[in-house]
Amino acid sequence: MTARGVPLPDTAMNRHPTESTSLRLYRSSPQVGWEGLCASAYHVPRELVSNQSPASSHLALILYRGGPVHVERRQDQGPWRGGDVSQGDLVVKWGPYPAYEARGWSLSPSPTQLLNLCLSREFLSQVAQEVWGVDLARLDLVDQVGLQDPLLSQIAFALWHELDHPAPAGDLFAQSAAHLLAVYLLRRYSGNPARLKMVPPPAQGLTERQVQRVVEFIEEHLSEPLSQEALAQQVGFSPYHFTRVFRQALGASPHQFVLRQRLERARQLLEQTDLPLAQVAVACGFAHQSHMTQVFTQRLGCTPHAYRRRGISGAPF
Repeated sequence: MTARGVPLPDTAMNRHPTESTSLRLYRSSPQVGWEGLCASAYHVPRELVSNQSPASSHLALILYRGGPVHVERRQDQGPWRGGDVSQGDLVVKWGPYPAYEARGWSLSPSPTQLLNLCLSREFLSQVAQEVWGVDLARLDLVDQVGLQDPLLSQIAFALWHELDHPAPAGDLFAQSAAHLLAVYLLRRYSGNPARLKMVPPPAQGLTERQVQRVVEFIEEHLSEPLSQEALAQQVGFSPYHFTRVFRQALGASPHQFVLRQRLERARQLLEQTDLPLAQVAVACGFAHQSHMTQVFTQRLGCTPHAYRRRGISGAPF
């Protein structure tokens, strides 16, 4: 199962990103290679005159950061309704919802940004069936505006940071986060949590042979995008349960393990070959050389170039 994202909305804010009275898209999930979650981050102008958003059947989770703003919405030229939102405030729209018009203005000199995360209704239905064995249509999905939920905000802010600072295996991280978001939102804000009784997890975790199969698959495909669904298929688990049994067996999430293996492969190539750094990055599944440099600096305290030179000279780290 894949956390199927949805296309970025074709709105006036995307067609005219340079207008000072429109939201300005500055980063989106396609730009960083995510396929498991649709995400888009915007700069909010000090005065948002009018923004047209099309009808949608998908879940939208909107997170605000920065200075507070006043936001209002209306449908079909009806009355404006809204309120103030500030750092960490969330909006949850389950969908389907009709087209609407939005406007707003800043309440402080501090700039404001918003993150829009989308999950398809098909994906939510799959999660509801997989985790609880329940039809999504049986749940009362209640929209939330101005919501304060520290855990939900933490997940969304982590995705925002990943979007702003893309790293290798980021797509796998986004897919895992999409499952976590879907499970948490359905359990916490479906309106009737009593109906949600967890499907029992697998009786046993991964066998040694299954662990070997998954690890070999990862090693053989390090240079390619690796999805949570593809890894789970190797051992016949659902993606949701696969993440749990994988962590139990290997002590790390699939995202963390893949990143660690890519780093180790890069170290080997730097030590044993004279391939250009850009080719090493591609061979190890990094999006480009700067991604590899970022990981090396964070994890090893030096750049790939410095690592190779130290390896050649025999200098200690």
